[in-house]
Amino acid sequence: MEQPSQIHRFTWQGIEIEATYWPSKWGTTAHLEIRSIRPERAPLPITETGYRSHFHPCGTVEANGGDVVAQVTAWLNEEAAKPAWRRYVDASRQLSLF
Repeated sequence: MEQPSQIHRFTWQGIEIEATYWPSKWGTTAHLEIRSIRPERAPLPITETGYRSHFHPCGTVEANGGDVVAQVTAWLNEEAAKPAWRRYVDASRQLSLF
């Protein structure tokens, strides 16, 4: 049975993010939608477009403490530590003529 969605808003590194979580979608899987809303469509370490749809087994979030914001923040922080995101941040700080 599908459970109602939970909507969470939080700020990560100056970007306002909305995470919508369905603990059970179609009775078979859990679903998490993450989007940057201010600035709109701002890239995130988990998506270049500012939007990410992620399906995972039911109970995964709950087995890890149930705090959607904490888990999305940990995911963002983990990906932000990778070289590709660090290069993006460095490049966006500098003006480029090309």
